Amino acid sequence: MAANNAPLSVRGLTKKYPAFELRDVTFDLVPGAITGFIGRNGAGKTTTLNSLLGFIRPDGGEVSFFGLDMKTSAEAIKQRIGFVSAGMTYYTGKKLKTITDVTRAFYPGWDDGTYRKYMSQFGLDEGKTPAALSNGMKIKYALALALSHGADLMLLDEPTSGLDPVSREELIEIFLSLRDAGKTILFSTHITSDLDKCADRILFLQKGQLTADMELENFRTQYLLAEIQGELPENVKALTKGVCRVRDGYTALIQADDAKAAGIPCRAATLDEIMVHLDKEEAAQ
Repeated sequence: MAANNAPLSVRGLTKKYPAFELRDVTFDLVPGAITGFIGRNGAGKTTTLNSLLGFIRPDGGEVSFFGLDMKTSAEAIKQRIGFVSAGMTYYTGKKLKTITDVTRAFYPGWDDGTYRKYMSQFGLDEGKTPAALSNGMKIKYALALALSHGADLMLLDEPTSGLDPVSREELIEIFLSLRDAGKTILFSTHITSDLDKCADRILFLQKGQLTADMELENFRTQYLLAEIQGELPENVKALTKGVCRVRDGYTALIQADDAKAAGIPCRAATLDEIMVHLDKEEAAQ
């Protein structure tokens, strides 16, 4: 495994709980790309991220960052990765300057020039406390800290969750600028419209199992959506990969080649529509 120098390489990751199991998750991140990590709540996204970072101990599998084994090179790896989560908390009464001073001590590669640049770019005031920051500003502060120690890989867990559309758009532009600078990003989210705007690749997790790992455009063009008024015709039922009820009838997800061969009128499906319909199909099995 050490020969694989991907920013993140995962082989056979498993974690078993009484009511849930993460099963044989295997993937490599492409350098300099934004990879969207999608799946409904409870699919195992956070369990996967927590296992990668050592917050929980997986039952099996191997994880390496930049060719380094997480089990033996955790400290070296932490110097090169940044983790940002919507659920991150800081001492709410401490000023950002104090939090930064503590963080700086853990990273020999800390660059004050980079830190000042991002604090200015993100409009952050060191004299404020986390309690005075909006959720979007807290995410920007976490990004500033991670980027200031030279992180090449950013692991983002629901970073846009709970943000207003303007704040989400600002963060997406930041993620794109980081990608343009050569950073690699794993972006876990259930807000798939954000990924439509920025992701290069998709990892799709269903019930603890990875069911898709490919370029976003290839994932989307695999499927088409039929909009049916009234009852579903038999030829549509036979081909569907998931059905959702709508006000005047149904929408049915169909493999693009099958829909074209059968002459079924369809339109392009959004990433959100694909995920919802495939989950419907998985739940029905």
